Amino acid sequence: MPDHAALKLHTHVFHPGPSGRTLLLLHGTGGDEHDLVPLARHVDAQAAILSPRGNVLERGAPRFFRRLAEGVFDLDDLRVRVLALRDWLTAAIEHYAIDPAQLTALGYSNGANTAAAMMLLHPGALRSAILWRAMVTVEDAPPINTSGRTLIVSGRTDPILPLPNAQRLASMLRERGIDVRHEVLSAGHELTRDDIDLARDWLARDWLGRA
Repeated sequence: MPDHAALKLHTHVFHPGPSGRTLLLLHGTGGDEHDLVPLARHVDAQAAILSPRGNVLERGAPRFFRRLAEGVFDLDDLRVRVLALRDWLTAAIEHYAIDPAQLTALGYSNGANTAAAMMLLHPGALRSAILWRAMVTVEDAPPINTSGRTLIVSGRTDPILPLPNAQRLASMLRERGIDVRHEVLSAGHELTRDDIDLARDWLARDWLGRA
């Protein structure tokens, strides 16, 4: 039976889809469970959507874990929140009869950092992820060999996230056996149409590769 207590950890929405695929949406700071849904429809119109709201508030803005300043994270809180999100996801997968092999996380900024941290701290919890504007959060993740596929999309002129940091995240994931594609756009921290197109095309090839 699903762990209903874990399922209540995050306010969320679930929209069924006809394909058997599911997108797990993880919003950025100040977003909510509805924030990325329109973009996700452009990435994969046939996928189900599972979208939680971050349960940490920063001056009223939802996030998935605490930070002490811009780019400075509360690492103890991050570990606790990511573990709880993993447990929530396990309960949601069972409750909504989601195939974990056909689940892809689609995260932006804080949500992308959360997905990347989950892949590093809990190998196997996420097998596929699209990370828009992600950076390194956990420096001492265990060097456990795992598998999976990840698309990282960075902005060359992002004032919040230096490109070398995103490149280091890509290296950390590759070192653990994850197939990483890292694209750099002529953009800042904001999302662009190119982000959506890259995500859609990568995901389409990803599913074809699993067929």
